[in-house]
Amino acid sequence: MPSAPLHAYAFPVSSQPSSAPEAPALSLTERRKAATQLDIARAAAELFTEYGPDGTTAEDIARRAGVALRTFYRYFRNKQDAVGPLLAAGGDHWRALLAATEPGTTLPGALERAIGKALSARDPHAAERLEQTRTLLRAAVGDPALRAVWYRVNQESEEHLIPVVARLAGTGADPLETRLTAAAATDAIRIALETWAATDAAADGPGSPAELAVRCLRHLMGGPRPVPADGEN
Repeated sequence: MPSAPLHAYAFPVSSQPSSAPEAPALSLTERRKAATQLDIARAAAELFTEYGPDGTTAEDIARRAGVALRTFYRYFRNKQDAVGPLLAAGGDHWRALLAATEPGTTLPGALERAIGKALSARDPHAAERLEQTRTLLRAAVGDPALRAVWYRVNQESEEHLIPVVARLAGTGADPLETRLTAAAATDAIRIALETWAATDAAADGPGSPAELAVRCLRHLMGGPRPVPADGEN
């Protein structure tokens, strides 16, 4: 018997807590390393926003972050690679929201709710982060190295999402459907952000990342729509 299409996934999540297993506590050295990487990422994003990738050097980023150039290259291969931790933080946030889904919520509903919350401009800080992402994505159009970082971050996010979806779907879920669901959710966010970045739409309301991502998710999980015949609307 063929498995149900993704849009038919109306089963509730497990009645057990759905959050991911707690990760081992980071050592002080690991926390300092992560903090330094994020400081460098923020500095890179600020400079890219102000001067663009072409007008920014690794030396500029290191200086803005308050670290030595050798420290910069200890963590990053090039200036474009430096924004990776900042872009990845958004995926970490939305997976945490998804993992905290209340028992009894359907999987499509859980995905929509987590995406909506993660991409909402709920406060000035969130709106500023979205605008910064827009600037980086616009710059990535003409910068293959920066675009490669964006694609890599999305690929890694999809891989990290698979076990979260699997836990929510329960033990009877088809592994293939689980992977397809993770891919659909990741692509929904990626396409929504890229589409929004190419416009001047606000960070909330119609045409916003949250609204576009939910639309993309519903379309992807519902399957492709039929192509109209010639002369049909």
